[in-house]
Amino acid sequence: MKKLPVSVCIIAKNEEKHIEECLKRLMPYGFEIIVTDTGSTDRTVEIAKKYTDNVYFFEWVNDFSAARNFCAEKASNNWILVLDCDEYVNSIDVAGMRIGMQKFVRMLGEIRIKSITQNRGETVFVPADVSRFYNKNFYYFHSPIHEQLRPKDQSKWDDPVECFMLPMEVIHHGYNLSPDEMLEKQKRNLELLYKGLEESPDNEYFYFQAGQSEFMRGDIQKAIELYEKGLTLGESTECEYVRLMIMSLAKGYVKTKRYAEAVALMEHYAPECPYARFAFTHANVLLDCGNQLKALLLYIKATAMPDSDTLGINLGHCYESIIKLYTEMGNVEMAALFKERYEECLRENERVVNS
Repeated sequence: MKKLPVSVCIIAKNEEKHIEECLKRLMPYGFEIIVTDTGSTDRTVEIAKKYTDNVYFFEWVNDFSAARNFCAEKASNNWILVLDCDEYVNSIDVAGMRIGMQKFVRMLGEIRIKSITQNRGETVFVPADVSRFYNKNFYYFHSPIHEQLRPKDQSKWDDPVECFMLPMEVIHHGYNLSPDEMLEKQKRNLELLYKGLEESPDNEYFYFQAGQSEFMRGDIQKAIELYEKGLTLGESTECEYVRLMIMSLAKGYVKTKRYAEAVALMEHYAPECPYARFAFTHANVLLDCGNQLKALLLYIKATAMPDSDTLGINLGHCYESIIKLYTEMGNVEMAALFKERYEECLRENERVVNS
């Protein structure tokens, strides 16, 4: 079968720990590989040249979009697949990918990236659907950090973006960091985000991302202020990051013992957010606030929703909570019904984190 006209574009800096495995896993698919180095002082470039002749250099200007767009310009194909060095491809349905390229020329392709992280002292995975596949005739990257794909036609920036799911599995190892490494990463991110907010004080997305970084650094009150400000700017809950901002704000309220505000926030937005992740977070908030019965019903609802596969290890946490709550209520029979599903989640988590 003829090779797909796809260029994999990767920007890198001091990634000798990850880049070889990333590139090695791409080799069976015959894609053009473009690596743009932004100032490595380790063996990143040396390793990249073992797998591709297309290694370029870009002077870092504190702008991830500028680096990604430069990388895409070097590609000989119009279709661009964007990966980071710490993202490893497990599998690609090449035939399915070809169909998507032919059928959805002006759409963005989404990848369900499974990020390995630490939770409750265990190594787990959490999935996220991100736009990483695009035709460079129609899209480019925008924003200096937490960059997003935007139409080249700026008159379409406010239009809903249509996406299709790419048939591939990608495992992300970049969140599996020590506490000190995570703090350093968030510090670097915040420098760019606060600079961005100085230049664009009404950028809701920057408020969301800055809130996420402050939350991870442990400054919950600062994160709450950023989320609250972001939500005043009025973007629709159809935007995933707006839903994430609402859920993160509710978690912040719980951590600061503002329980009534947490419940009110989630219940206000629940009719607009019929998604498994929202139902799971809503259930957690209710449980933290002492409403066990309603939390139980929402955990069960989350497991039955069409997008329950977006929960990752949190699907297992749903089942774990259901089993615990039924057991505490004395209903051992109902608890037993969910045990096998819980164990299936644990097995899937084991497969992903060890792949």
